[in-house]
Amino acid sequence: MGRKSIVKQTVATVLLIIVFYAFFNTSIYPYTYNNVHFHTHENSIGKIPQKSVKVYMYDLPRKFTYGVIKNYLIVRGQLENEDEASLKYPGNQHAAEWYLFSDLNNPKRSGAYVTRVLDPDSADLFYVPFFSSLSLVANPVRDGPVVVEHYNDVEMQEDLMEWLGKQPYWKRNHGRDHVFICQDPNALHNIVNRVKDAMLLVSDFGRLGHNQASFVKDVILPYSHRITTYKGDIGVENRKYLMFFMGNRYRKEGGKIRDFLFKILENEEDVVIKHGTQSRESRRMATQGMHSSKFCLHPAGDTPSACRLFDAIVSLCIPVIISDYIELPFEDVIDYRKIAVFVDTDSAVTPGYLVKLLRGVKTGTILEFQQELTKVRHYFEYDDPKGSVNEIWRQVSLKVPLIKLMINRDKRLVKRELTVPDCSCLCTNQTGIHESFHDAAS
Repeated sequence: MGRKSIVKQTVATVLLIIVFYAFFNTSIYPYTYNNVHFHTHENSIGKIPQKSVKVYMYDLPRKFTYGVIKNYLIVRGQLENEDEASLKYPGNQHAAEWYLFSDLNNPKRSGAYVTRVLDPDSADLFYVPFFSSLSLVANPVRDGPVVVEHYNDVEMQEDLMEWLGKQPYWKRNHGRDHVFICQDPNALHNIVNRVKDAMLLVSDFGRLGHNQASFVKDVILPYSHRITTYKGDIGVENRKYLMFFMGNRYRKEGGKIRDFLFKILENEEDVVIKHGTQSRESRRMATQGMHSSKFCLHPAGDTPSACRLFDAIVSLCIPVIISDYIELPFEDVIDYRKIAVFVDTDSAVTPGYLVKLLRGVKTGTILEFQQELTKVRHYFEYDDPKGSVNEIWRQVSLKVPLIKLMINRDKRLVKRELTVPDCSCLCTNQTGIHESFHDAAS
């Protein structure tokens, strides 16, 4: 009888532990997910939130939106119709500002991460839809058919600040709950220090100060790819080149590495590396080259990132990233080591290092990279309902609790004299890697 009693007590104790475990894991930690590298929007981190973030989009004067498009087209002699409904945003790598604006204006939009509201008092965030990247290049054009004398990007930025300064919701929290898109590295350059407390949607932090941009409040966006998406299957049979690059050979700042890479690689027989500028013919050649290469080179340019990376991804051409300070979009759902090769600058410019590394990659490994690229490339398609726009809004929605924290924190802080910025950045790994193959395997 004593032995049976002990067994019963043991069983009861085990059952009690299981009940407590189940209770705490479903009640206290309801959002714990499996540790996986890739997610769809139906599982894990990509789950649709129970409560959609409410976004109020300012009804800006038309000169900040359609007016920018109109002036861009006038300068280039391409304006065919004055009707706003017929105005088309010109295709370029900074088209995210158009896609987000159009999405919020779509009465049939089905995105669940954010909901557009017409009552500003009910809003969590305020979206400022100024086409800042297009404005930067709207005027002038050298030797263009028309010169629009009255259009000036700096004046537009100042006019925007003047307009915002009259809005009570801007003044309420010093703009912390506002969202600006400034994808071109120089967009909003004249006023960025005045909107730095807001959420900035950017392509990288290359030209932003440590007190202007942060992973805490800002979102990294993908450029809109400029070449045609590869429609074929994974494989190496039709990819006759080891590596491909086409772009401007001479760049400033971190992009100086390009000239070194040209000198090292231009005589390699299975490597295609060409100097080229933006044009329809260049895009055609780049499409052909990326679709027929195993690896696509992505060195830094004037800033750490460029649309070439996203051209490579949709081409299933494994990106070789040589940009030590690059930031990448959607890293909470994408493990880039699974889809790209990372090489530090010093190693990359060592003669023979890069081609030896890539020629040593086995066909099976290349196929694994390509397979992973097929899983994530929809994130970089702005036309895909579950693509870039949807993911950007998810990233934006994740920032809201932190923004509210900072707003409340600001309200209670006393004035302090600080020698360094406070809570402006997150510390990251400082040890560094030489290339990502061995690091990913460890």
